[in-house]
Amino acid sequence: MAGAGIPFQVVPSTGQESLDYQEPLLAAEGNARVKAEGAAVPSAAPRPHFILGADTIVVVDGGVLGKPGDRAEARRMLALLSGRSHLVITGVALMREDVSGERRCVVGSAETEVWFRALRPVQLDAYLDGGEWADKAGAYGIQGAAGLFVERIEGEYANVVGLPLSLMVMLCARLGFDLLGRRWIPSVGTSRAHPV
Repeated sequence: MAGAGIPFQVVPSTGQESLDYQEPLLAAEGNARVKAEGAAVPSAAPRPHFILGADTIVVVDGGVLGKPGDRAEARRMLALLSGRSHLVITGVALMREDVSGERRCVVGSAETEVWFRALRPVQLDAYLDGGEWADKAGAYGIQGAAGLFVERIEGEYANVVGLPLSLMVMLCARLGFDLLGRRWIPSVGTSRAHPV
């Protein structure tokens, strides 16, 4: 978001991620909504404002790869991704809190297919030694050293990083805000047309 010039503040969330969904897409969207609903927004935050929750998962062979618990699990995940494609799904929940404190939430998701080069054990070890795999779905972040593993992608790069900007533009519009123009859209139920 910073790269797109969108001001934001990170706040903790009490929302707990879960992979207990029948479909990966529902898992990503459900986790994003739980994170947004559990966000501890400071009471002094000016209204209207937005609360954003996002959750990224990696899907291969129909199974979901979440965040690895340790190095051994990260190695297994990366070995599974080696030399083939996988799907990255990011669920996004965007909640608008009005002046009155009323909240309205919209949810969506984006998918990007990523192809990894065939990775040798020495390459995996070098990557794992850097620790970048921790707290990353599928044990990698495309914006770091693991970007060297990527042969090609089909879809939005920002989605693989963890926040699909094209989806953000659409969700903001559904809540009455033109993200590109940084203004409220009066025809979508707002009486204001001022920048946030």
